[in-house]
This record gives sequence, C-alpha cells and structure tokens, in this order.
Amino acid sequence: MLTHIHPKLPSRDLAKTRSYYVNMLEFEEVSDYGDYLILSKDHIEIHFFLFSDLIPSENDGQVYIRCSDIGNWYKHLLDRGVPIHPNAPLSVKPWGQKEFSLLDPDSNCLTIGETYDAGKHQQNLF
Repeated sequence: MLTHIHPKLPSRDLAKTRSYYVNMLEFEEVSDYGDYLILSKDHIEIHFFLFSDLIPSENDGQVYIRCSDIGNWYKHLLDRGVPIHPNAPLSVKPWGQKEFSLLDPDSNCLTIGETYDAGKHQQNLF
C-alpha cells in the first residue's frame, strides 16, 4: 500500500536551496546530510540532492503540490516578494484546478494547485 510521496529534486547549492525554501516559502529543515537535504511544510516533504553540474536552463525538475486556500497563500507569497513563474500566475485551468507556479533557484518548477468548482466559487481568484 502506498502512503506518501516525497519528490527528489536537484540542487547546485544546497545552502541556496535551503535559503529559498526556508526564507521565501517558509519551509522547515528536517535533515541535512551534506549532499542531501530534506525540507517540509505542512504535510509535504521535498528532498534535494546535490548536483553541482546542473544547468538550470536544462532542468526539467517539476513537482505538483495540492493545497487548500490557494488564493490566500498566493497573496501571502506576493506580499513577501516571492517571484511567481512569469508564465504561470494564479489562474483557473480547463482541468478544474486553480493553479500557479514558482521556479526555485535551480529552475525546479513547483506548481501549486487546488480543485476549483466554478459553481461554488466567485470568479475572483483570491
């Protein structure tokens, strides 16, 4: 029986990765093994492995994170000055999700999504 998933993403510099996730996204450090870092927030955990030769423009690392109250978190991130992916601001997608994306310092794409029921929500995204 499967119970959890913890994505593993590449990082050129684990100290910079830690700084972005802890200071910008308010994650907490779980463990640091020198070349392997584990961070968590709420009910999710993301693992990072050191990949010094990573070329960010060639990185296809992606994670889809489901959340609740996406509008308030999106606004909170904007208020904190967290850059939103330039091609993925908060919007309602045809597949019934309200989503936005972030790019971390290594161009790992984090897409944040919440199920959207147009019949139960106003057109306002927040």
